[in-house]
Amino acid sequence: MQVDLRPTRTPARPSPARQALAARVRRAPTPRAHDPLRILLVAAPWYPVPPPRYGGTEQVIGVLADHLVARGHDVTVLTTRDSTTTARRWATRDHADPTRLGNWAIECAHVVHAYRERGDFDIIHDHTLVGAAIGACASSTPVVHTLHGEWTDETTAVCREISDRVNLVAISRDQAARTPDGIEVAATIHNGIDLSRFPMTTTTGDHLAFLGRCGADKAPDLAIRVARRLGRRLVMGIKINEPSEWDYWRERVEPLLGDDVEVIQNADHDQKVAILTGASCLLFPIQWPEPFGLVPVEANACGTPVVACANGATPEVVAHGRSGILVDPDDGLEALVAAVPRAEALDRQACRDHVEEAFSAERMVDDHLALYRRLVAANPGVPASGDGRTSAVARQGHLRMTDAG
Repeated sequence: MQVDLRPTRTPARPSPARQALAARVRRAPTPRAHDPLRILLVAAPWYPVPPPRYGGTEQVIGVLADHLVARGHDVTVLTTRDSTTTARRWATRDHADPTRLGNWAIECAHVVHAYRERGDFDIIHDHTLVGAAIGACASSTPVVHTLHGEWTDETTAVCREISDRVNLVAISRDQAARTPDGIEVAATIHNGIDLSRFPMTTTTGDHLAFLGRCGADKAPDLAIRVARRLGRRLVMGIKINEPSEWDYWRERVEPLLGDDVEVIQNADHDQKVAILTGASCLLFPIQWPEPFGLVPVEANACGTPVVACANGATPEVVAHGRSGILVDPDDGLEALVAAVPRAEALDRQACRDHVEEAFSAERMVDDHLALYRRLVAANPGVPASGDGRTSAVARQGHLRMTDAG
């Protein structure tokens, strides 16, 4: 079975500014691979880097930061003081606070610090849209922005204004194909995970697994119905924090609970790994075109095959017939039920091999470094990291703290 939901579109004609940048990139020599770069990664102040529980974006930032440090690069992460990344932490707030998520004043006060010290870095990789917008107006240092979410009217409006000055990175081919007209994507780089944190087991467990937010887009209630039709026990690691998640829990999930469903609310990393390694199969009945799903990758890393709806980037993430079984999202409950025994028959080592080949941290870091180096080489106005200058953050020898409101 092949399911390809990617829309077809004619690529937008590059803007004059982007054409000029592309010409400079083509002419510029690639910096030597062993030259260290001064890299600033900008994270939002809502979750620590890496997150102890929920936070897919912050997990990716943490993996990228730690592996860049391990390769000898000078990495600073703008985050919160309770982060544990091995990179230098530049904090504007003592603690991450997800309850303030969406407060534009807090986020703006946080990210503006990245650009006040922009001259101390060879590259700024901003994972916030607010920061990327500031960078488009204020930074002569190359700015990269990863598109972690879906295209909305609001994000489209911002990206149309900045894509000729900020290098936008899609996290899947599906997301890149959905790019609205008038916006240019500089690169597509799949997310990667630290495989050392996901031990593989060849032993098949007796339960089915579900990991995800409590909402219609993740469909935990559908996972319960699939497991119950099969007469199987289901272990759910489910995020329930936001008011909308609690509403969905009370209205759609809680009424379905029984002795055959075990719920672990807001699972930490160790609990998540225990759920995955002990499962015979992960149920991933995704109901929206998610740009990239980390959960199927994490399951496969543990050797656990996946049954998934072929929405969004899922056909890029799950290798149909090798690491899981893809189901047409229009086929519903019966197709998911029928797919489970097929997935359970797959080779667990092949699931792990799939992740090692396509979604390792090493591959993700390689792809980002290739982009960083090309952008730095094409930006002669910014001194190379070997010019003897020391970052202002490093000179201070401590974290810069500010009252961000």
